[in-house]
Amino acid sequence: MPMLILVRHGRSTANTAGVLAGWTPGVALDERGTAQAAALPGRLAGVPLAAAVTSPLQRCRETLAPLLAARPELPLHPDDRIGECHYGDWSGRKLAELADEPLMNIVQQHPSAAAFPGGESMRAMHARAVEAVRDWNARIESEHGADAVYLMCSHGDIIKALVADALGLHLDLFQRISVEPCSVTAIRYTPTRPFLVRLGDTGDFAGLAPREENSGHRGGDAAVGGDAGAP
Repeated sequence: MPMLILVRHGRSTANTAGVLAGWTPGVALDERGTAQAAALPGRLAGVPLAAAVTSPLQRCRETLAPLLAARPELPLHPDDRIGECHYGDWSGRKLAELADEPLMNIVQQHPSAAAFPGGESMRAMHARAVEAVRDWNARIESEHGADAVYLMCSHGDIIKALVADALGLHLDLFQRISVEPCSVTAIRYTPTRPFLVRLGDTGDFAGLAPREENSGHRGGDAAVGGDAGAP
């Protein structure tokens, strides 16, 4: 079965503003995110890619633009199922103010029971993303062979949910996983079980240095939607 390369989009204007973007239109890469995207073709230069699948949101398309320019033969397939979680009424709000919402404790401690007002549940988000990967694994293997490698560009919570699935973890444990902007995660699928080959690899260890907490991101909490990464 194929190898899946998961790329989180580069740092966005919402990341640096401390805003939960969700499906809000017009959320672009910031200056650092643009530089991260520009470096992606070099980081993946030695990896043969059969196809690229992307969230339809602008920040993901902008992240893949340099890679597609470097590989004009690479087919691109949008798939809504790997789009960001539908945060509903929380979309566009500051993470700092959301931190005091009673629902936030459920999101952090028991995400399988969390449903966003006017949006979707985290359980539904998880299910659609896993279904998308299963479908694309079958399609890529059918069209390109069992040793093919393909790429998906998506969002922090989606990638964390897919990693949890690959590791056989309950969704309630997925907040223990962290993936920075433009990080690369690789999962090799087999007929019996997946293998996590890389997790959140940025090739940059600046993110390991102590830093001030992002607004709305308290010490023991996961950053909903994914944090802004290293400064």
